Amino acid sequence: MRKAQVNWEKRILKSLNSMCTELGIPLARKRPVPEQNELTNKWNEMGTDEPDLSKFRPVYAPKDFLEVFVGLKNPNNERSEDLTVRSHWGLIQVSLNGRDIPQMREMYPELGLTYGQLGIDDHTHVPPDLFESEHIHIGKKVVSEQDSAAAQQYSRQGCPTGLRAQLWSLILNTTNDPEAITHYEQLKARVIHHDLLVDNLIYKDVKLTASNDDYYFVFEDYLYQVLLCFSRDTAVLEHFNYNCASPPKSCMQSKSGSEQCAVVYPPNGVIPFHGFSMYVAPLCFLYNEPSKLYSVFREMYIRYFFRLHSVSSHPSGIVSLCLQFERLLQTHLPQLFYHLREIGAQPLRIAFKWIVRAFSGYLSTDQLLLLWDRILGYDSLEIVAVLAAAVFAFRAENLMEVTSLASAEAVLADLSTLKVMPLLQIFLFATSV
Repeated sequence: MRKAQVNWEKRILKSLNSMCTELGIPLARKRPVPEQNELTNKWNEMGTDEPDLSKFRPVYAPKDFLEVFVGLKNPNNERSEDLTVRSHWGLIQVSLNGRDIPQMREMYPELGLTYGQLGIDDHTHVPPDLFESEHIHIGKKVVSEQDSAAAQQYSRQGCPTGLRAQLWSLILNTTNDPEAITHYEQLKARVIHHDLLVDNLIYKDVKLTASNDDYYFVFEDYLYQVLLCFSRDTAVLEHFNYNCASPPKSCMQSKSGSEQCAVVYPPNGVIPFHGFSMYVAPLCFLYNEPSKLYSVFREMYIRYFFRLHSVSSHPSGIVSLCLQFERLLQTHLPQLFYHLREIGAQPLRIAFKWIVRAFSGYLSTDQLLLLWDRILGYDSLEIVAVLAAAVFAFRAENLMEVTSLASAEAVLADLSTLKVMPLLQIFLFATSV
């Protein structure tokens, strides 16, 4: 896995450097003073800018990344007798431990059918209005006591809209104190003083994704502010201490090849890819102060989102999530899995884009935030893989009738009407094991 990650990093860096050479644009440059003044003046309305980005292309798209670990094989693991034929139906061929449904029921008891949930109107012995008013009352108490552990436990049953921003800040231990505001202002100053090649990739990504999204286009300015500051933030590098990835390094001067001039680029060690801005977009509904929005996003990234685009064996890592998704489908919907595989529509090829973005941009925002409540509540991304399998289970009848990848994708093209919590509950607690 480490080898695959290293090779992938080389590929991304090569792609970035070749773009740099082709376009004749430096990786970084100091902005002339008039340009600095102009950017300072339009900082809050960068969305009105229409730079020519036609020559820039995303360094990679999620489907390129999928190919990296589809090819992974475990050299120590022969296909022995105890492995069933079914275990080789999927695209992921490495053996990692994952939970089955009985273990998940133990892991996620609060999602059980007898528990009250925000986002569910029935299936519970407590009338929803009674549960909701009691739940909000408890939520206010948790916020007033500023208890991070209690907030985490509380969010497993969903956060009320009016309290979510405070509860998430509490769970993530982010504050909007003078120090956080100063840090944000320093990052803003770095953006104004220096222009980076990755800035164009950020602009392009926002234009291609969030700007075309019915929910998120209004937040275009916020997205530029947060993502441009994020690219300059060296504090983000701390996640490489517990991540098997390494920050990309590039040569900033003409002395190419000499190790002395190799520096981490961009400064935060994260090269944005197609869809990266969608990790920030949903948070814009919760925080309207850029410094607060920034600190919550950074914490979400260094706790969770980085795992969605680096190769590792971590239980919340993208490889484990994909394997978990395939196993759940193979175990509980073997006929569907086999049918889709036979017509050349491997389920993971369809679900991967949802998983790599933690469903951002696919679910309606209110449903997405209910899903992210549970990511924070259980401190794990595993629930993303479970939801992906639940979506296939929900649409199984239609999928059994499709005859091509295109028609399977058409059945699953629009997830905006789905209700997350009933799907998860039925899949986990009403599936016969």
